[in-house]
Amino acid sequence: MPIITLVLALLLSGCDNTHSREDSAHQVSSQMSTNAMGDTTKPIIHFGFITRYNPRIMYEEYQPIMDYLSSETPYRFEIKLGKTYQDAVQFLQDSIVQIASFGAVTYVEAYHEFGAVPILKPLNEAGKSYYKSLIVVRKESDVQKLEDLKGRTFAFASVHSTSGNLLPRYNLVKVGVTINDLASYINLRHHDSVAKAVLSGKYDAGAVKDIIGYKYLEKGLRILHSSEPISSVPLVVRPDCDPKIVKAVKDALLKIDIRKTEYKQLVSNWNKEFRYGFVETKDEDYSHIRDMLNAIPGSCGNSCHPAIRF
Repeated sequence: MPIITLVLALLLSGCDNTHSREDSAHQVSSQMSTNAMGDTTKPIIHFGFITRYNPRIMYEEYQPIMDYLSSETPYRFEIKLGKTYQDAVQFLQDSIVQIASFGAVTYVEAYHEFGAVPILKPLNEAGKSYYKSLIVVRKESDVQKLEDLKGRTFAFASVHSTSGNLLPRYNLVKVGVTINDLASYINLRHHDSVAKAVLSGKYDAGAVKDIIGYKYLEKGLRILHSSEPISSVPLVVRPDCDPKIVKAVKDALLKIDIRKTEYKQLVSNWNKEFRYGFVETKDEDYSHIRDMLNAIPGSCGNSCHPAIRF
């Protein structure tokens, strides 16, 4: 599809040994938590996260990372959650948190608003620093290609989600399917909510981050479309963040090497997206997201992306 047509369309649319290893990992994590929380003399660093999952899951899967950082640095790290993606951005802008985990779109927004700086990004299971957006349907669905979604219902994630909103809308338009061609659509707060909505039959299809889509395949979902690679979600700080904090976080996370037994055990109960190590990142790693947003001059009128130029 020519770029002018694309832009116009967007404007108009909107084992035993296993148990032993698990026990060992749990003991290491528990000891870290006890050591970290027991030291109340350390200055507290609040760590923000966008609302990828419901709060219970986020505390379960991210608290072990806080415990590790508290054990390995001169600081005590605590999770600070908001209700929306934008809360996480605002918390960083207002210095309520000193570091945050954003998505690509929310990072670009934060860079635009106050010069947020990306410092690290996670590796995936293959050791690569990217992930993908998936469009999923139920296994028994008669939908076989993206074009079949015309006249169907669709669940997106937050309007500020890269993999759950921007990429799927963009890829749908590339094959001639605008949101106006859908029977109806909705933006849900969490990726798990999208997967469950499709699985239950409330919606014909939905868009989720790859690690969520893969989790639900054995429960009855099928991948209809997989996007091009997206640079992994960045850890972000304010431009005036104390360099000592940045260095401490980098040193602690960059030394994680899951090829070594002690680290592989350590991260076994971390959120899967942060379980395979980290690499440094920079603003240019997200230029493709900025270009994608800038290909849309203004709002499409359906809240599918921020109505500003990045």
